[in-house]
Amino acid sequence: SMILMMSIIMMMWKLNFYSTLYMNYNLILIMNLSLLLKMGMAPVHFWFPEVLEGLSWNKCMLMLTWQKITPMVLLMYNMKFNLFFSIIIISGVTISSMMSMNQVSIRKMMVYSSINHMSWMLMSMMLEKTIWILYFIIYSIITLNICLMLKNIFYLNQLFPMLNINPNMKMFFMLNFMSLSGIPPFLGFLPKWMVIQTMIENNMFMLTIIMIAFTLIMIYVYMRITMTSLIMNLNQTLWMLKLSLKMNQMTISLINFISMMSIFLVTIMLNMI
Repeated sequence: SMILMMSIIMMMWKLNFYSTLYMNYNLILIMNLSLLLKMGMAPVHFWFPEVLEGLSWNKCMLMLTWQKITPMVLLMYNMKFNLFFSIIIISGVTISSMMSMNQVSIRKMMVYSSINHMSWMLMSMMLEKTIWILYFIIYSIITLNICLMLKNIFYLNQLFPMLNINPNMKMFFMLNFMSLSGIPPFLGFLPKWMVIQTMIENNMFMLTIIMIAFTLIMIYVYMRITMTSLIMNLNQTLWMLKLSLKMNQMTISLINFISMMSIFLVTIMLNMI
């Protein structure tokens, strides 16, 4: 926040804000970096995993979704440096995919998943603003659903027993993680599909290949969790049984229905236009 305020004050100190907005490139880069820092975007994400590791899922849900809206909107009006943002996007998909491997903390996995999705969102902001809005809404729905399901579960060794004593929750969790990974025909595939199509139309072939390649590593991380929960049969514990009974099954089922069926509804609507 101090870096952001300093860059704005220094730009306004030069004659006036609007006349220097496109002249002081160094100050604009500093402002963009400060906004990326507030978002928790790589490579200035060092604070993000450590902060979320100490929060409850309700607060994590806000940090992963609501907290990113204002910095992204400000960045949207200042995305003039394609090379700079291309480097940020590549570093985001690279760091997130590498750091998410062999993680046992679900909160940190959601952090690196968020960084990966933010890379795709930044690309959509560079190309088409409406795609970014759609992407952010879909990402928020899926993240909200996962956070509502996890409650007091923060590590994989706590997750697998809970899923094995609650078959419905196991199915919902697996479907949401596959949707978060962007596997068709789930809802999370739609925004990635639109971003890739727009990138190809703008001849960004190399950047498209890089983003897809490192996103495949993230898909491996998601599938590792879902497949492990599918085949493992750990001992049941009473505190996990009580935890599963307290969860709001109606709310989670409704959000899961929206998450799973929206891809078909959106596809039908796009074909009708």
